[in-house]
Amino acid sequence: MERLCYFLGFLLLAARLPLDSAKRFHDALGNEGLPGYVREHNQLDGWSSDENEWNEKLYPVWKRGDEKCKNSWKGGCVKAVLTSDSPALVGSNITFVVNLVFPRCQKEDADGNIVYEKNCRNETGLSTDPYVYNWTAWSEDSDWGNGSGQSHHHVFPDGKPFPHHHGWKKWNFVYVFHTLGQYDQKLGRCSARVSLNTANVTLGPQLMQATVYRRHRRTYVPIAQVKDVYVVTDQIPVFVTMSQKNNRNASDETFLKDLPITFDVLIHDPSHFLNESAIDYKWNFGDNTGLFVSNNHSLNHTYVLNGTFSLNLTVQAAVPGPCPPPSPRPPQPTSSATTLKSYSNAPGRAGDDSLEQSESLDENCQIYRYGHFKATITIVEGILEVNIIQMTNVLMPMPQPDHALIDFVVTCLGTIPTEVCTIVSDPTCQVAESAICDPVQVGNTCLLTVRRAFGRSGTYCVNLTLGDDTSLALTSTMISVPGRDPASPLRLANGALISVGCLALFVTAIALLVFKKHKEYKPIESSPGKVVKSKGLNVFLNRAKVVFFPGNQEKDPLLKNKPGIL
Repeated sequence: MERLCYFLGFLLLAARLPLDSAKRFHDALGNEGLPGYVREHNQLDGWSSDENEWNEKLYPVWKRGDEKCKNSWKGGCVKAVLTSDSPALVGSNITFVVNLVFPRCQKEDADGNIVYEKNCRNETGLSTDPYVYNWTAWSEDSDWGNGSGQSHHHVFPDGKPFPHHHGWKKWNFVYVFHTLGQYDQKLGRCSARVSLNTANVTLGPQLMQATVYRRHRRTYVPIAQVKDVYVVTDQIPVFVTMSQKNNRNASDETFLKDLPITFDVLIHDPSHFLNESAIDYKWNFGDNTGLFVSNNHSLNHTYVLNGTFSLNLTVQAAVPGPCPPPSPRPPQPTSSATTLKSYSNAPGRAGDDSLEQSESLDENCQIYRYGHFKATITIVEGILEVNIIQMTNVLMPMPQPDHALIDFVVTCLGTIPTEVCTIVSDPTCQVAESAICDPVQVGNTCLLTVRRAFGRSGTYCVNLTLGDDTSLALTSTMISVPGRDPASPLRLANGALISVGCLALFVTAIALLVFKKHKEYKPIESSPGKVVKSKGLNVFLNRAKVVFFPGNQEKDPLLKNKPGIL
């Protein structure tokens, strides 16, 4: 009997040896976790236990101390970047994405092969071989590309065959995701993603690990391993953006008095878990205005006093879900009155049986989830409004032919500005042509004149901004700068000078002609006759001057210093 027991024990030991010697997923992927990490977890939908066997012959395992990058990839090391849309509300889905970063000058082409980028020089210079890994050629030399797909190396580490979806032969990377004592495996290209439902995930931070293998003919080579922490919470992840007109910097949580602040609530719900939920927003702005309840994610509020205020927001979501099983009820006494009451379904008189019936018919109940947001904001004085009340062309004593000056008269409400900025743009107000900022000094009343030059005619969009330490107030206007008028003062002066010159030449010519004609008929007489004729000529010239130059002769500048002459 004793020998029989020894023999049975030997058989049991021999039967267990293959199980003990087989590599498990948790051994191949490692047992590292967060502090307080517990391996016992509820089953994740679609995931497998890491107690399953790992095919170490087909998928070699990196051992501690190995130079993991050495000989794993041609040209250097491949890096894996793991991201997620954490945090996730319990019950929702969380998605993880792994992206591979290849060594310099390497990329994946349309056929899934890894090739060198054209005209890219790495540490070894330009490569003559266009391929880093030509998996298409490997497929032609093996049974990878045949239609059967029954090869023993077309499987994952646990032996499950690859899914033969469209284009699967171009997917040459195997991704193994591992978390909470369970794993999922994917066939992909240079990127892969996986999702899990968090209904059975313990609240708090958790660890996700991804291990990546590349195909090497009929085996697989580990190339990268990466870890990332994700968070599962029963609180709705809530973020609030605050914006206000004329506020110079909203990020410092300082806002202006007497102007509405827009509060916009953003709920982090990438898997749309709350789409069918009724959501209420309960606001307390901390200024003794009471509690505001709204079903709109956006709300405006105006503070009318300066100071510091505590903002509190509570978000409540009624999430549809299955009802829990009804709790057992104690047996009811059997009496005629009770029996009649149980069958009375009159309004307001429903009995216990009707209540139980209503609970059984209502297959959906509501689970309430809450989110909270708090902030401390400061309210100060600022520039509330700015207006252009007048625009005037500036007339200069000596105008510039290529410039026009325009004065903008500006008023504002609120605090006194310390600077003014002008941006001149095209008529669409999209393309800025010039921008000028100047300090200003204004008295107790906000009234100032801004002068700006325009180099050419046309239509412009002008933005005027008044600012101080906490606020910026903007106003815009369209102006049209005309071309130079031919009747401008400069051209009028030039025209007058030209006319006077022509008239002088004309008078000179007439005088010469008259003098020449008179000289032809002048007889040769004695000296007294010369005097008479000379006086006659002077009289004639004076009369011609009166005709061509009418007016008071006392306006002649030459007469100003001779007051005695009439």
